[in-house]
Amino acid sequence: MARTGLQARQRATRAMGAPTERSTPLARSRHREEPKLRERLRYQFDNSMSRGTPALIAWLCVTTVVLILAFTVIVAIFRLRSPDDPARPFFRDLMQNLFHALDPGTVAGDGAASWQFLLTMLVLTIAGLFIVSALIGVIATGIDAKLADLRRGRSTVLEQDHTVILGWSDSIFTIVSELTLANESRRKPVIVILADRDKVEMEEILRAKVPDLRGTRVICRSGSPMDLDDLALSSHGSARSVILLAPETSDDPDSEVIKTLLALTHDGPDGPRIVAEIRNPTNLEAARLVGADRTVLLDIRETVAKLIVQTSRQSGAAAVYTELFDYGGDEIYFLDGHGLGEGATYADALLGYELAGVIGVISDDGPKLNPPPDTLVAGCTLIVVAEDDSTLRGAPDALATPDLTRLGTSFGFDDHPTRAVLLGWNERAPIVLRELDKYAPPGSALTVVTSYAPAALPPMTNLDVTVVTAPTTDRATLEAHLRADLDQVIVLCYSDHLEAQAADARTLVTLLHVRDILARAGSATPVVSEMLDDRNRVLAQVAHVDDVVVSGEIVSLLVTQLSEDHRLEAVFSELLGDAGSEIYLRPAEWYAEPGSEVEFATVVAGAIRRGETAIGYKSVALSDGTTSFGVRVNPAKSETFRVVPGDRVVVLAED
Repeated sequence: MARTGLQARQRATRAMGAPTERSTPLARSRHREEPKLRERLRYQFDNSMSRGTPALIAWLCVTTVVLILAFTVIVAIFRLRSPDDPARPFFRDLMQNLFHALDPGTVAGDGAASWQFLLTMLVLTIAGLFIVSALIGVIATGIDAKLADLRRGRSTVLEQDHTVILGWSDSIFTIVSELTLANESRRKPVIVILADRDKVEMEEILRAKVPDLRGTRVICRSGSPMDLDDLALSSHGSARSVILLAPETSDDPDSEVIKTLLALTHDGPDGPRIVAEIRNPTNLEAARLVGADRTVLLDIRETVAKLIVQTSRQSGAAAVYTELFDYGGDEIYFLDGHGLGEGATYADALLGYELAGVIGVISDDGPKLNPPPDTLVAGCTLIVVAEDDSTLRGAPDALATPDLTRLGTSFGFDDHPTRAVLLGWNERAPIVLRELDKYAPPGSALTVVTSYAPAALPPMTNLDVTVVTAPTTDRATLEAHLRADLDQVIVLCYSDHLEAQAADARTLVTLLHVRDILARAGSATPVVSEMLDDRNRVLAQVAHVDDVVVSGEIVSLLVTQLSEDHRLEAVFSELLGDAGSEIYLRPAEWYAEPGSEVEFATVVAGAIRRGETAIGYKSVALSDGTTSFGVRVNPAKSETFRVVPGDRVVVLAED
């Protein structure tokens, strides 16, 4: 009985098609049926259709040929034409049927034909209408797809001597704006931007942020700068220079910069000069190994910290640095072929040019700012400050001579121990403290007030640093540490702990309290602050802050300048460093007779006597509350001004 039941279940299983002990999946796979011809044709058709618009047009053409050929054969076999119609070649009938398929109006010319022929041509015309409609739709879709592809920015740029910007950050708007100023003297200048963003979005943002391009054409392309194929879209090999931005949204921006440097130098050491931003100084050495000799690396953290220190030491210094670093006024150029004689000295060069201020020379030993006045300049390149390189003249053209009877007689130096307060803290603060210690006379003191206490301080030599953990927006806390006898006040953003706008908002509140407290105490202490967003600089001026350093903006200015001339790297390094000559704003009576009205050439002569280089002045009469703070950089040698108490001369000096 049990055996009979087992046999019945096996028969039922085989009838239902279920696998048995003798019918395994492996056995079925060995007896799988070969694909049918219909399946093969369908597979080949699918493959051809996947090729896009060209394949669709080809199939429609094939269908049209088959259609008119079939109808031509039908008309010929069944003799559908009228007996009165003259005999025509087969090819002529084929062309006539093609016209029926493409143009419905052709049927109107068959009025004398038989009704069978008219009916046949009507069917052909209706079929042709479907084919033509489909063809128009396919072509329109293909054109739309091509336009969309072009708008996505995937075509290669065919330009020469252009500037390439790789990556995207908020600093790109300042860079593009400055490049448009630098390109005003160029013919048909072009800027190419390659970033991993939508092309249309980049173009719309640039139009809103930089409405006046001053004749410069900006081309955007979408792609990753780290990808060799995407990088080729920018034609970087034929560019004049390449600017590599550090991404702001990346967790490890320096790694992306180094990978992009590898892609840029993949084809060899030859190519355009590269300017790259590095956020962490520990990655500089690795970036130098990749970038080789044609790459200029800008340490963002170190640069901003040094600029904060330089500007905090004297009121109005930020206006001088901004004037030198941007293309809006006077900037630094190099005069290779000067017309000074063989025996000409650096002192002669300082007084030789009306609209250009000489600040240094480039000799066989390298660039040097403010060399000794008796330095011979024959065969050297002059480093000058001018409004534009088109104003540079080889031959001396000064219109004024110094009045040596009105030179200043004071020779003072202020080296007393300083008292300073630093409010806030971020990753740049240790560098700020280190730089302040280099310039501070022994016995100087610095009080750090911060809401976020630092883990450790750098070793100090001249500064006695005291850290106070307290909220920097609290009025009582600020009143306890701000005094009238302070030499400087520095306000840093909490960029490590807060978002950019929140950090700037807290900085603005602190600035309002600081300036009000100092004003009530009758103090003229210079206040220097940093802003992460350039838009908040205008708001900071409401607080009547003497100098505002915008981190992103100042780095953008330096990047743009370096991309135009790599020789500026050594000049900027000396200006911002503690070695060599730096910018000072010193009392005007040291250089010209107090109360007298003198030409600027006389001030230059007074600076030469002190072994310094005068590049401008700060006048109380010119102070109007704007960002220039009464600072005039590179005035004409024949320009006159009256020396009054409080005026300052902007000079390059060793100390």
